[in-house]
Amino acid sequence: MSIQTRTHVKAAEATNPQAAAAPAAKMVARDVKVFYGAKQALKGINIDILENKVLALIGPSGCGKSTFLRCLNRMNDTIDNCRVEGLISLDGEDVYGRRIDAVQLRARVGMVFQKPNPFPKSIYDNIVYGPRIHGLASHRDEMDEIVETSLKRAGLWNEVKDRLREPGTGLSGGQQQRLCIARAIAVSPEVILMDEPCSALDPIATAHIEELIDELRENYTIVIVTHNMQQAARVSQKTAFFHLGDMVECDDTEEIFTNPRDERTQGYITGRYG
Repeated sequence: MSIQTRTHVKAAEATNPQAAAAPAAKMVARDVKVFYGAKQALKGINIDILENKVLALIGPSGCGKSTFLRCLNRMNDTIDNCRVEGLISLDGEDVYGRRIDAVQLRARVGMVFQKPNPFPKSIYDNIVYGPRIHGLASHRDEMDEIVETSLKRAGLWNEVKDRLREPGTGLSGGQQQRLCIARAIAVSPEVILMDEPCSALDPIATAHIEELIDELRENYTIVIVTHNMQQAARVSQKTAFFHLGDMVECDDTEEIFTNPRDERTQGYITGRYG
């Protein structure tokens, strides 16, 4: 997107009284396109990610949900033939701008993956790894406080407080996923991205994660990719439906599930395809 186009978008938003009255957008995507070599994976995505809300991304496999999610913290930078066009901003600043350091961006926009991936370290060292490398803590008492606070926010403290020196890989699947969430929280992010965080978990562990997501949105902006439409309905306030690289529509979650505007959305949520 050209500087002139970006300026035009900002000017249009500034003069739109409805936009001024809307909840604040923590991140904004405008005309975002993604290419893997010659293949186009995303076709001009426009979306506002509202502060302290949960946005669910739904749609069939291969529709571009996870590709878009990875754009938000530049995880696609690690793919050699991937090219991202358009504007993605965090608090008004272009995350692909020259002044933005990708490592620092990923501290602000944390990520939790589909499969729990604790480091082969102790529970304690899993949590303090990020704060150490980002220079957020150097003294033992600071690190102890970060560990306790992060594990409490992830709903895991009472289960592991006497096992902090044991390997994180020794926890159950649901506990490992909450440990990964605690690890993301430890660097004080502003946004948390979750790529199907419950797909490898049993129903009880899934319920714990869903309750946690609802609690976390008081302090964080959350974007979750899920194939589980019931989960999207339970945890999110906004839902976006993706199909074949397009974002078909984005609206309040209740509206998407009860009164979708597009017949493709209707077909997906009623199970006609997907």
